[in-house]
Amino acid sequence: MSHQEYVLGIDVGTQSVRAALIEPGGQTKVFGVAELKTRYPNPGWAEQDPDDWWAAIRQAVGNALTSANVDPASIVGIGLDATACTVVACQSDGTILRPALLWMDQRSALEATDIDATGDSALRYVSGRVSPEWMLPKALWLKRQEPLIYQAADRIVECTNWLMYQLTDDWTLSLNHCAVKWNYARPDGGWPRSLMASVGLSDLESKWPKAIVPLGGGTSKLSKRAADWLGLKAGTPVAQGGIDAYLGMIGLGATAEGDVALIIGSSTCHLAQAKEGLFGSGWAGSYPDATVEGLYTLEAGQTATGSILEWYRRHFAGNEFREAESLGIPVFSLLDQKAAQVSPGSDGLLIRDDWQGNRSPHKNPNARGTITGLTLAHGPAQIIRAMYEATACGTRQILDDGISHGLKVKRIVAGGGGVKSALWMQIQADILQRPITLTRDPESCALGSGMAAAVAAGIYSSFDEAAERMVQVDRVVEPNNTHAALYEDLYRRYADLYQRLNVPPAS
Repeated sequence: MSHQEYVLGIDVGTQSVRAALIEPGGQTKVFGVAELKTRYPNPGWAEQDPDDWWAAIRQAVGNALTSANVDPASIVGIGLDATACTVVACQSDGTILRPALLWMDQRSALEATDIDATGDSALRYVSGRVSPEWMLPKALWLKRQEPLIYQAADRIVECTNWLMYQLTDDWTLSLNHCAVKWNYARPDGGWPRSLMASVGLSDLESKWPKAIVPLGGGTSKLSKRAADWLGLKAGTPVAQGGIDAYLGMIGLGATAEGDVALIIGSSTCHLAQAKEGLFGSGWAGSYPDATVEGLYTLEAGQTATGSILEWYRRHFAGNEFREAESLGIPVFSLLDQKAAQVSPGSDGLLIRDDWQGNRSPHKNPNARGTITGLTLAHGPAQIIRAMYEATACGTRQILDDGISHGLKVKRIVAGGGGVKSALWMQIQADILQRPITLTRDPESCALGSGMAAAVAAGIYSSFDEAAERMVQVDRVVEPNNTHAALYEDLYRRYADLYQRLNVPPAS
């Protein structure tokens, strides 16, 4: 049994929980994984059971400990990241009152429109429009549509807050979540109370914990209850958790001005640090103190990228499943092999990747995905490649919008499960016509949580020091200029297709 010290990074994603045992030098010794289930009760809705998260964390941590043959006492710090804004209604002891509204859930589109209509000054940090994915619209939906649940809830919080309570028995809020998804702005004094009063949510603040802790900070420890559940040592420092993509940005070391982090998973999140906010753009917002105190974190995103591929795999890849099984390889490896044989442009297919609405730059939850140009000659290879090209075009449109409003792009660093596809990364570089840097550890969210754990454990004094020691560049994907003209035309048609579909915004 190993006696080396480790930190534990817990990454609660949409499709699974990953528990990473990480050495202080940044090498991940082992991952434990447990799957999660999502339910889609209505179009645009998405829910998960919070008790499933806690059970999956137990399974993932147990798998990691068993696989690595590691003494639980050798884990000196714990970090946590989770999806956002995944809203939980519960009692003060953590008892769940209803399934969680998953981050991608769009049911509160009308509530978001009502919040926008206030014109409150707090909305300037989100380019004048809130997303239906965020805290205030979802809480307002609960109050309007499920008033008994809303009234009975002692806590209306996020996945991260609920899990921090499960780990430590302490109710805290993450400054990271509050600044990004809850309209909290330190420069304006904190909570947007005038905005909340305008839409009848003055009572919501009473359902929130009082303590607001910066990302990776705090003095919380693993409780005996949680230690017994997870098979770990009580009293282990637990760093304040945060949004998965933001920990992913830290895990990529993309924290300098001009760095843009692409966190590619079920969705794709685009993050950049800046001294000034990016106001008036189609980006989701400019969030003061969200990651590094004293700086703005700029964010945009695509609601569905990897989840579109998973949708295709789940519903249409039966033949490929059988073929991959006979070859002894993962089904996505087989699909990538076939898609790589298709020429750029996917033999005339063009896709809009708005399967779950458009987060940026259109901010339209009513947008829907489409596949155009289908013929009887097309098959899975062309569709998969066209999905890769569509998601890359979506990133290109987001960056172009940001640049037109003053965004500086000096370096693009990518992480998350999506970077495992060499084909997808090459298509991204080709369509963006920019190099893409890949780090040694593509699971940057778990690594970022591990870095937070290392700071909480006192191994490093700051995220900057942790990044210097724990993040290493693996390679740079250079764009293929041969395809530049073709992809410029594809991108133009991709952007035009949104207008031609004439999808109305929420009203």
